[in-house]
Amino acid sequence: MQSLKVLWRRRRSGLHSSLLIAHHRAFSRVSNPAAVNDCDSEVLVEGEGCSRTAILNRIHALNALNTSMAFVVLMFGRSLDPGSREIYDFEVFISGIQGARLQKLYKSWEENPDIGFVVMKGRGRAFCAGGDIVGLYKLINEGRIDDCKEFFRTVYSFIYLVGTYLKPNVAILDGITMGGGAGISIPGLFRVATDRTVFATPETLIGFHIDAGASFHLSHLPGYWGEYLALTGEKLNGPEMMACGLATHYAPSAKLPLIEEGLQKLVTDDPSVVEASLEQYGSLTFSNNNGILKRIEILDKCFSGGTVEEIIDALESETARTQDPWCSSTLKRLKEASPLSLKVCLRSIREGRFQTLDQCLVREYRMSVQGISGQISNDFVEGVRARMVEKDYAPKWNPPSLEQVSSDMVDQYFSPISELEPDLELPTKAREAFI
Repeated sequence: MQSLKVLWRRRRSGLHSSLLIAHHRAFSRVSNPAAVNDCDSEVLVEGEGCSRTAILNRIHALNALNTSMAFVVLMFGRSLDPGSREIYDFEVFISGIQGARLQKLYKSWEENPDIGFVVMKGRGRAFCAGGDIVGLYKLINEGRIDDCKEFFRTVYSFIYLVGTYLKPNVAILDGITMGGGAGISIPGLFRVATDRTVFATPETLIGFHIDAGASFHLSHLPGYWGEYLALTGEKLNGPEMMACGLATHYAPSAKLPLIEEGLQKLVTDDPSVVEASLEQYGSLTFSNNNGILKRIEILDKCFSGGTVEEIIDALESETARTQDPWCSSTLKRLKEASPLSLKVCLRSIREGRFQTLDQCLVREYRMSVQGISGQISNDFVEGVRARMVEKDYAPKWNPPSLEQVSSDMVDQYFSPISELEPDLELPTKAREAFI
């Protein structure tokens, strides 16, 4: 615990002043943002004592992150005409404020000396199901690539803010936590998984690449967990997240009210005090007799292969030798994924293992723009169409096989967008990544 304090002091070295919090100070609960602006109901705020909680509140969309920040910037502050062709989807406009509001809230809380730490959670059966990929699909089909770029810039910048935050932050992952949902939580200091947690990075199944910082946090997992999760998009439960280090704490969902009550009573900015509170109400005893935890040796053996083809060959050999259903189901997942995405994601994981968080985010931004441009392949649009829009679950990948994915295609994914296209700019000089 002492080492945690030392590391935290390093992170906070840029603060202009320390918190001076008196126990007798009275804090009023933050009013419901919906009373001020209906759009703000996408992210609710609770606050008591010296903590603040951001609550993702797009229940109907599993708290998916916003689609087009550029659209919000364009339209914010002027009246909306429901009949205008410019507004193709009012819901997309409202959800766009979600990410902007998160960014604004977190920055203001960091600067407020009366706030010691922050918490993020989701309402309903999800923490956050990732980015609003159907909204991105619509923007791409309308040729609004610049709006998509602005979305990625804003989300990735917020992820970097979380990863360099100067105050303790807690993410309560009670429910579905996928893609961008992992991106806005895993870089934080504390992640609480529960018996309701479902974690996944299913990008290869929609023809995309692991993004939102995933090439960093997955590549730094023990052994070859990162390759397995990135390529298959397979789900993990709460105990499995604890086992591989994606979660720092585990507790039954029924205990969350006690955990949150304990956090609300704290008057501190000390991460070790927050950690002690989480451990007091959390649970260190859980069982997981089935699934991936029984197959770590096979996982490492198969997914240590140098190429996707070698990984598949190893799985096929294990399937023939052991008749293990896990091996055959893993093979099936790989064969459903985009061949191009598989090769791109494997390289992304391998590069991320030797990069910092900011380097991964900058590279992922390039890859995301390449992925939506259609210059290499239209797999992302096709994958979203097949799984999320028309739901025929029969994507027509291009190229259709691993053998037809050339090295040049993979290289282009990692290349600079163009000489005139700026890279993602992160405030690395002012905010050095803690992880």
